[in-house]
Amino acid sequence: MRKPRHLSAEERELWDKVAARTVPLREGPRPQPAPPDPPKRPRKETEATPAPPQGFRVGQNAKMESAHDVLGPVADRLSRAPVNMDNKSHRKMTRGKLQPEARLDLHGMTTAEAHPALAAFILGSQAKGRRLVLVITGKGKDRDEGGPIPTRQGVLRHQVPQWLALAPLAQAVLQVSPAHFRHGGHGAYYVYLRRNR
Repeated sequence: MRKPRHLSAEERELWDKVAARTVPLREGPRPQPAPPDPPKRPRKETEATPAPPQGFRVGQNAKMESAHDVLGPVADRLSRAPVNMDNKSHRKMTRGKLQPEARLDLHGMTTAEAHPALAAFILGSQAKGRRLVLVITGKGKDRDEGGPIPTRQGVLRHQVPQWLALAPLAQAVLQVSPAHFRHGGHGAYYVYLRRNR
């Protein structure tokens, strides 16, 4: 640490002139600077560090279930979405009793490969008059390296419902729902298509 430099007589005179022309921002007494803290004496070897309180664990009240996932699980969001199709057909579909007419497997694809494949599949299926199709995304791998920005498990699993809600696919899709475990469970989606007009 450098020692403070002392002002020369010339510098001190100049400083006094500047200080005399200044106007305080607030009226009233100027706050006095706090006295410097006394130097701490070194701890003796005989002094013991205090023990933490009994029954206390750091972070015990922290709720870390979805600390980084602001939107929440995809299955929860889709189950809260309004039902746009016939209720009887929707119940059959979610119970796995309706058989998908076609399926698309996106395993191993990047988002750049999967998006055009999904668009071609959905629009092609609607053009062929299909009503229920299955899109398999997989559950995804956990690739979070513990960095400051968390990464989600299953990029395609989170992206596919968003792609289906945007143009040009939104006009073709009537309902998106997580698949029954017979058809892939959380790693797949039922996509119920609108009739081609």
